[in-house]
Amino acid sequence: MHKFNKIYALIMETEDIKRVVIDQKKDIENCLGNDRLIEREFLRNYKGHKKSKLIKVILGARRCGKSTLACQLLQKEKPAYINFDDERLAPLETNDLNRVLESFYEVYREFNFILLDEAQNVYGWELFVNRLQRQGFNVIVTGSNAKLLSRELATHLTGRHTPLELFPFSFKEYLEYYGVKFNLKLLSTKDRGILKRSFNDFIQKGGFPEALKEDVRPDSYLRSLYSSIVDKDVILRKKIKYATTLKDISNYLISNCSCQISFNKIKNIFNLRSIHTALNYVSYLEEAYLFFFLKRLSYKQKESLVANRKIYAIDTGLVHALSLKLSHDNGRLYENVVALQLLRKKALDGISIYYWQDVYKHEVDFVVQQGLGIRQLIQVCYDPSDIKTKDRELKSLLKASKELKCRNLLVITGDKEGEETIEHTKIRYIPLWKWLLE
Repeated sequence: MHKFNKIYALIMETEDIKRVVIDQKKDIENCLGNDRLIEREFLRNYKGHKKSKLIKVILGARRCGKSTLACQLLQKEKPAYINFDDERLAPLETNDLNRVLESFYEVYREFNFILLDEAQNVYGWELFVNRLQRQGFNVIVTGSNAKLLSRELATHLTGRHTPLELFPFSFKEYLEYYGVKFNLKLLSTKDRGILKRSFNDFIQKGGFPEALKEDVRPDSYLRSLYSSIVDKDVILRKKIKYATTLKDISNYLISNCSCQISFNKIKNIFNLRSIHTALNYVSYLEEAYLFFFLKRLSYKQKESLVANRKIYAIDTGLVHALSLKLSHDNGRLYENVVALQLLRKKALDGISIYYWQDVYKHEVDFVVQQGLGIRQLIQVCYDPSDIKTKDRELKSLLKASKELKCRNLLVITGDKEGEETIEHTKIRYIPLWKWLLE
């Protein structure tokens, strides 16, 4: 009797998996059949990898469009699909994954790709994917945890995968979503006005696709999304005992975007036991793609590791929805937008990004490094008409230029455009909205 019950339970579990696969089949068919999807800029660089037998791994924050990008990649293909971010699959364990494949054969019969959404929800997913690849399947995996890159992928899929980190919509993609057409070389007064108004809206709404729908209130949606990421992807997954403290730290970080942060200061503010605890909590939030951190440029590794880091949020819409402190601070919001755009370019252009600061606290917002050379120095100055602000920002830029031997200097502004030469060094000014469209 006991043996019979065990077999019966196994059959029921298999049927449960199959039922989920059947339900989700409609989701993937709707996505594949939607010809109104905005083509992501990353797609052009990723299409060449589609037929490769390497495992395709798409990583990024919840709801930033990973599944949609996968669907765009799989147009005219026949994929089998499962989304592990489904509460009915919560009990799924490593040993159950072969029954997912069995369900694919029952439901889809013929398929030439396998798409596994939010794979990090199942322990041992990487071993399953590894086996699928060895058996000749072409596999695409999505995930909302950066550790997928550094731990599971590096350990089990070394040399057998190609990663891509996806962000919420860029300004170009945002304009395409709303059908705003423009020719940057032939902008009329009307075009400039529309683009500047659209950019102001973009700063407030951000680039999460769902937040841009007509029937959605962006602030409410983004606050809910933020809570979901903190609760599901950090507190629940990491089994955080002091959940309130972690939430307070996250709120502190989002209110201090575009600023330097000190782990020692976080430890003291929140009465943590050690700097190590502060570092862990912050790194968990970074893994969940809520925040990014830039290190200070230093040719001494130890100095770079112990120096303060600058913090940026994954989306200015989140910042606007959650931080009253930053809602009207255009300078810091602009800097956050620049950071995100540089991070988008990081993988495509093979660049590294840092900030620079000397012993006298002169600071340059972004140092763009390519190979061993410094490619560009970027300062964000929302209002260069303020003489004191302009003098401070340019003084730091020129000092960094001499120290780092880089003469490609850019100041990103709210509206000023043009060039000027100071101390025999040319400095270019460009409005942020225009820089994002170059």
